[in-house]
Amino acid sequence: MKRILQISTITTLLAASAFAIGQPTGYTGPQAKPAPGSYTGPSSVPLMKAKDLLDKGKDEQHARLQGKLVSHKGGEEYEFLDASGKITVEIDAKLFPAGVTIDHNTVVELTGEFEKETFEDPSFEVSQLKVVGK
Repeated sequence: MKRILQISTITTLLAASAFAIGQPTGYTGPQAKPAPGSYTGPSSVPLMKAKDLLDKGKDEQHARLQGKLVSHKGGEEYEFLDASGKITVEIDAKLFPAGVTIDHNTVVELTGEFEKETFEDPSFEVSQLKVVGK
């Protein structure tokens, strides 16, 4: 009986290891279920460049950014890059589309609100994330 239990445990560990090894590498973002019934049509929120938002943006200004998430800074903070430059973005795990791999080459569109605090670095709080392409 003890031998069967040992073999069963080893088999379970090997299966879990094989599953982990088979997962995609690179940044994939947290896996979460998309919000049910979310709006996916056109938006009147302006598409902006990161540099323009940093230079001219007002606190609590709504905007859209299109570019790539190039690194995870920890927690909900990511580094976003477009043709004009970089900005720190805050993305809640539930906003990442379930089962979709997002890495540093994935083009995303982020909709959210610019945060320009007096004693903190400016950032962009994301309320919606769409995958645009690879």
